[in-house]
Amino acid sequence: MLRRDDPLTEHAPRPIPVLEAVAGCVPPRVVSNEDLPQHWETSDAWVRRRTGIGTRHWAGEGTSTGDLALTAAEAVLAKCATRSVDLVLVTTSTPDHPIPAMAPALAAKLGLAGVAAFDVSAVCTGFVYGLATASGMIASGIARRVLLVAADVYSTLIGPDDRSAGVVFGDGAGAVVLRAGERGEPGEILGFDLGSDGAGHDLITVPGGGARDRAEPGRFGEQDRHFRMSGREVYQHAVARMTESSLAVLKSAGWTTADVDRVVAHQANARILSSVGSRLSIPDEKILGNIERVGNTGAASIPLALADAVARQEIHAGERVLLTAFGGGLTWGSAVLVWPEAD
Repeated sequence: MLRRDDPLTEHAPRPIPVLEAVAGCVPPRVVSNEDLPQHWETSDAWVRRRTGIGTRHWAGEGTSTGDLALTAAEAVLAKCATRSVDLVLVTTSTPDHPIPAMAPALAAKLGLAGVAAFDVSAVCTGFVYGLATASGMIASGIARRVLLVAADVYSTLIGPDDRSAGVVFGDGAGAVVLRAGERGEPGEILGFDLGSDGAGHDLITVPGGGARDRAEPGRFGEQDRHFRMSGREVYQHAVARMTESSLAVLKSAGWTTADVDRVVAHQANARILSSVGSRLSIPDEKILGNIERVGNTGAASIPLALADAVARQEIHAGERVLLTAFGGGLTWGSAVLVWPEAD
């Protein structure tokens, strides 16, 4: 049961959210640029030049977002001293069902029935929003340990003739465990910057399939149940918002861009990542990512990139890390933390 066992007072130290572990997974099917549908008329050189992507993973028949979420959750809990958590959060844009939320079912499959569980929806910014939600629960004293899982299966949303989105997106899941810690402890999450602009809600969207579709019969067709993105406008918004948000969260933490050891941004497009790094004056060697191997995995992209960086020993304890993301809504967000001893 989710509750605050120890009411906070002005004299009691506020719990500090600390990152304990990270893990990720992708489905086994690898789709290279040469494997993309022939009628898209692409080539490996064309896709790499436009996106920086060489391969992506697509879930096969019978594999859902919930399946990937469960695999990532099991992997991250296996890295922890205990499987016990007070709260399970799932962030996704491709839930297994419109109702109910995915988190309660995931908690039950993990043997955590009875704990609080709910979903967070912020498209590709979902992981940062979820991280802020989990951190707030810990800082308020409501939860001591939180499991946050980000998972998306975008291959189920791409229209059969949508080359522009089809070459970009892959499927995957990433998970982290946060716990209550102390100020200055490795893994400490130092701050967030979050924002949105609903005036741009139609720039990244799946128009049909929801309550609006049912409320206005005849307005939406089958094609409206597929993913749509206005690429040029999204590019401009993504670069500007992630840059601004990164600078804001660095300022709140008392850091400058020179203090940052590692940057892990939402793996949207290699050109976006390069532009954000350039605007922040952060050298390429500090920017970590795996977009070339997995593509854009939606909300899962940041934890997947973190898990990959750990596996490749590209990130080390004590390093100052900046996370930043942009997604539909429009939404954006950034976070800063000190990397823990995580494997």
